Amino acid sequence: MKKFLSIAAVATVLLTSCSSDDDNEKNNINTPSTYSFLRNGESTVNFGGQTTRIAMATELVSALSVNTNTKASLQAMFNHAEGDQDFTHADLNASNKNVRSKVAASNDFFATNTTLSNTIKQDFDGWITDQADNVFPSWNVTASAGVAGNLQQLGSTTVRYFNAKGLELNQAVAKGLIGGLMADQMLNNYLSIGVLDAGSNVQNNDNDVVEEGKTYTTMEHKWDEAYGYLYGAEENPESPVLDADRFLNTYLRQVNDDDDFSGIADEVYEALKLGRAAIVAKNYKVRDAQVAVIRENISKVIAVRAVHYLQGAKSDLEATTIDYAHAFHELSEGFGFLYSLQFTRKPGTGMPYINNAQVNSYINTLLAGNGFWDVSVETLDTISAEIATAFGFTVEQAAN
Repeated sequence: MKKFLSIAAVATVLLTSCSSDDDNEKNNINTPSTYSFLRNGESTVNFGGQTTRIAMATELVSALSVNTNTKASLQAMFNHAEGDQDFTHADLNASNKNVRSKVAASNDFFATNTTLSNTIKQDFDGWITDQADNVFPSWNVTASAGVAGNLQQLGSTTVRYFNAKGLELNQAVAKGLIGGLMADQMLNNYLSIGVLDAGSNVQNNDNDVVEEGKTYTTMEHKWDEAYGYLYGAEENPESPVLDADRFLNTYLRQVNDDDDFSGIADEVYEALKLGRAAIVAKNYKVRDAQVAVIRENISKVIAVRAVHYLQGAKSDLEATTIDYAHAFHELSEGFGFLYSLQFTRKPGTGMPYINNAQVNSYINTLLAGNGFWDVSVETLDTISAEIATAFGFTVEQAAN
């Protein structure tokens, strides 16, 4: 017994010591109150490319709800070429960036798996094509099993438009981009150790060697680009208020507003600030610890909303009078978040919490036969429970 207590006491001391050491390292880093970093009086923060791609994705999703648009114009918005007049904003048209090239394009997940990357890009191509070729021509048709068209929500003037499987394709694209573009680039590319420490990045950061004509080191810039995929649409990105876009930013707010996950937004913001400050301080241990915090919490946002919408659809389908328009809208949002699960990142691993094969299994189950017209509440419960278990929360917590 005395031996056991002695071992336990030593373990406690070691754990306390390690925790104290970590706290001391953090305390020795000058973390600003907002995401503002200067060198010689000039800002070193830049993520213009991320702001541009969020704006392009926003216009694309909106365009998917305008039935006079053509497949060619929608695909051009997705795969924009510099100078083409694809958008309403001149700066977007002049940009050499586009959305498609950055979908499923992270260093860690897809640099050595271009086959899967191309397959995922083709999924987005397929949703856009289905909307233009099948949903737009059926804009004034009442949707039914196997028939694309519209459904009006009960007690509302809101009309939704679905493909033959009951899938609202603009929602599939929008929520799919949260994972396929924003989360994948953030968690698996710009916060990748392989990207942050590539080439001479560490040596240059240690010696404050900035990129030619810039105020920032390459490592600082990569971290900022991750920040941009979350806060790039904010009016004042230094002090984000959330709800600034229709992608990851707004859903971080929605999850944070759930009492079961309250504080998650601050945890992400503080980790991004501390990690960036750690780069300035050349403390890569603290930097890497913040990467883990960010990966866990951003991944959780996607999982919580997937379960939330699947459970919302379940409630609709269990009602005495089923509002199919609202149920299929919830299912479509859940579908997009479920698709995005393959881009999450489990800290300490090189893997998502739920991989591509598992995601495809879920999707094939939901779209079997007549798709959402045939889906059962038991299926929704099974998928919800498996996701919740993988991420360490309960279905009830996410369903709120």
